[in-house]
Amino acid sequence: MHPIRLLAAASVLIGSSVFAQAPGLRLFSPLGPNVTQLIDGQGTVVHTWPDLLTVSAHMEADGTLLRGMVAPGLTLPGTTGRLQRMGFDGTITWDLIVHDATRWMHHDIEPMPNGNVLVIVADRLTPADAIANGRDPAKVSGVDWFPDAILEIQQTGPNAGQIVWEWHQHDHLVQDFDSTKASYGVVGDHPELLDINFPPTVVISNGDWNHANGLTYDPHNDWIIISYRSQSEIYMIDHSTTSAEAAGHTGGLRGKGGDFLWRWGNPAAYRVPNARQKLNVQHDPQFIRDGHPGEGNITVFNNDASQGFMSSVIELELPVDANGSPFVDPATGAFGPYEPVWRFGESGFYSAFVSGAQRLQNGNTLICSGQQGYLFEVTDVGQTVWSHQVPGGNFVFQAKDIQRRLWSDVKEIPVVGGPINFFHVFDTSLAGNNYLLLGSFSGATPGLPLPGGVTLPLNLDALVNAMATLPNSPTFVNTLGVVDATGRADSTVIIPPGELFSALIGLELNFAHVVFDNFGTPVEVSNATSVTVIQ
Repeated sequence: MHPIRLLAAASVLIGSSVFAQAPGLRLFSPLGPNVTQLIDGQGTVVHTWPDLLTVSAHMEADGTLLRGMVAPGLTLPGTTGRLQRMGFDGTITWDLIVHDATRWMHHDIEPMPNGNVLVIVADRLTPADAIANGRDPAKVSGVDWFPDAILEIQQTGPNAGQIVWEWHQHDHLVQDFDSTKASYGVVGDHPELLDINFPPTVVISNGDWNHANGLTYDPHNDWIIISYRSQSEIYMIDHSTTSAEAAGHTGGLRGKGGDFLWRWGNPAAYRVPNARQKLNVQHDPQFIRDGHPGEGNITVFNNDASQGFMSSVIELELPVDANGSPFVDPATGAFGPYEPVWRFGESGFYSAFVSGAQRLQNGNTLICSGQQGYLFEVTDVGQTVWSHQVPGGNFVFQAKDIQRRLWSDVKEIPVVGGPINFFHVFDTSLAGNNYLLLGSFSGATPGLPLPGGVTLPLNLDALVNAMATLPNSPTFVNTLGVVDATGRADSTVIIPPGELFSALIGLELNFAHVVFDNFGTPVEVSNATSVTVIQ
């Protein structure tokens, strides 16, 4: 057993809290009710955002909802075509159409640390383009050919965006069918390229060749992983390239341009003899986040339609060389690892399509069996500690863990003053307890240790003291209250005109709440929410 797994299993035997449900909210968009939801640990809906029809929903670091929505007129399965940002209060801050005659956005999106967004698009080409790239004409049907691509989009206005980086699968092909084409070569000698004639049969007749359905980004290594349903593989791409380098075979930190750095799941796709297929129509590859057990590893939901009623979630530890790059195992001719370091399932749950999984901070894993709209959380040793059946039998593409309890309606406040409105979301299990909103001029770290073993993410200063001693005053409105049965509360901090001075321009104010039990002991603190003072 992997060392992390062994330690976790040992902790179960000595009576640790590894079997506990992870705290946090869950974000998802059932495909049908036209509403994006947050639920708490009791399965209670504590907030919703109205929408037209959302496929992929994420929450950015500042609490903004980012989602891929369905625009009218697109016919490929999973197409969205519309990228939207929305505040907690429903204010739309970005609404961008990402489809035209040449490309259709679809399936997954990925927020990046720099504020840009990665999206999957299908390049709308023709069967003649496929044949010109070496596709066997017998494997071409329909009026379009849709090889997939990845775009990085920067918001430039409320309804505008700029493509700042792009990668296209049709630039990275190999085939051994037609020697007159530039892509001709020995497929087995080029695992860094995709065989344009694989799979050997037409999977989706309308030209949807790859059917990419998942996307994840690793900011440490500047890697992107994309999942192709038709090939039953996941692929790693070097994002450190320029767009020009991404169209070729050299450049970037790894020197390989836009060619695959790594691939996993179906070695038959690059002609590895006698190799076992390990993924089948999988979804939602994700890099495990910093501070979570297995950080840097990859989780993926293996739908496994070939086995019949047996899906699984697996965790992969990337084998890398001395330079930190994945490599082909010379003994097998395939990319490793040979086996996952962790696996859950292959019995008891099954989803033929959609679905996903995410590692949680306490080591548990959140699983979305999307065909049934069934969300559940399992421990490292496979015990289910939480579950939720989405009402109505609607499909759910993915579900996300949200470690946030406090939002504000503005990110900036003018130096002349004004209101800052705050939205609290509590777990409904805390109903009846008191909450207190506090703020700090002097930052959120290292924070303020409190009784009960929790740390408030605010540094002690005059603002903390003022809000602690003057709650529910004309300046600090509803900052002290009781958690009600809905798990919601609103507060307002009013900065009076003239209260701030020009010397504070650029200062970041941080706010967070603390919840007390009936004995006055702190039992929960929120995230810190920042508001910057501007001219």
